[in-house]
Amino acid sequence: QVQLVESGGGLAQAGGSLRLSCATSGHTFDTYNMGWFRQAPGKEREFVASINWSGTTGYYSDSVKGRFTISRGVAKNTVYLQMNSLKSEDTALYYCATLLAFSDGGREVSHVGHWGQGTQVTVSS
Repeated sequence: QVQLVESGGGLAQAGGSLRLSCATSGHTFDTYNMGWFRQAPGKEREFVASINWSGTTGYYSDSVKGRFTISRGVAKNTVYLQMNSLKSEDTALYYCATLLAFSDGGREVSHVGHWGQGTQVTVSS
């Protein structure tokens, strides 16, 4: 029933920017905490950023803090990840997710309720 669809990935130069979008359906998402995770080949999926249900508070991993910004659309059924100052280390599949626990930003994969299919981000030097 619940579906999350990411878009906006692509190829960017180091230092460039991309904006990812997560379109949600199948549920009223007003009260869901949401997050972005990423996974590079051969690596574990890791937390990137999260936002509370009202869109007033964002949380970030240390590796992206100051470069990425998470936000929610007014209707609350779309979540964005603005990625600036991209580095080659940001190359990964980026996944949108609902979070069922949100203590200190719900930074754990184990807290995810639903996953999107992912959108590829590739950063070249």
